[in-house]
Amino acid sequence: MEVHTRGRITKEGIRIHEDADFAGMRAAGQVAARILDEVIPLVQPGVTTGELDDFVRGRVEALGARSATIGYKGYQHATCISVNHVVCHGIPGPKLLKDGDILNIDVTVIVDGWYGDSSRMYVAGTPNRKAARLIEVTHDALMRGIEAVRPGNTFGDIGHAIQSFVEGNRMSVVRDFCGHGLGRVFHAPPNVLHYGRPGTGPVLEEGMFFTIEPMVNLGRPETKVLSDDWTAVTRDKSLSAQFEHSVGVTADGCEIFTLSPAGRFHPTWG
Repeated sequence: MEVHTRGRITKEGIRIHEDADFAGMRAAGQVAARILDEVIPLVQPGVTTGELDDFVRGRVEALGARSATIGYKGYQHATCISVNHVVCHGIPGPKLLKDGDILNIDVTVIVDGWYGDSSRMYVAGTPNRKAARLIEVTHDALMRGIEAVRPGNTFGDIGHAIQSFVEGNRMSVVRDFCGHGLGRVFHAPPNVLHYGRPGTGPVLEEGMFFTIEPMVNLGRPETKVLSDDWTAVTRDKSLSAQFEHSVGVTADGCEIFTLSPAGRFHPTWG
């Protein structure tokens, strides 16, 4: 007799979702991805990060979703926007973008109770060669992590795939922040580390939902949080980049819930 194992919680506290739950995550992820597509033409020198946040807030409402970040632990914005040496959790405001600035825009929406969480890199104007290379390596590191997602592998396999690729390109993986489980909650087990040893950590099972969101620095991996208690920056002031997808483990691999509808998850230059 087959034992039904879906809809349960593992001993590590990780929820195993039902087949029908994939549709909810897919819908939420596509709203987040669509908004990140739509903001692309607005990212220009002379625009403020506050203006970008205002646009995203309006689109979240227009698409019938709710922002997961407005009101979260007192946060009052629909995005985190992290520019240059800001690693994550940058607060939108009056800062004007300059030519060559690189920035991560992170959006989380709630659609019918499901959370769609994604972030990607943008460039105001033209990036310098080192910045463009950092963005390329960070994007490819995320995709290598995603390639390691399949039943029977471990979370350590994901972290190792990311870490070995990044360090092989003489950059560093931030250790102070990680990916997380999600579904009908914003943050849940497990912590998804972007470094690690193969074969370690919980074993991946079909029905697990989580984010993979490596932060990569051109310099050293250490970070510090500013006095606003949100903004994390590189301690050595080196540039940082991040990409994030929400994924679900399938029978033979994974589904990426936050794929760009326009095929523009990675910024293009030219």
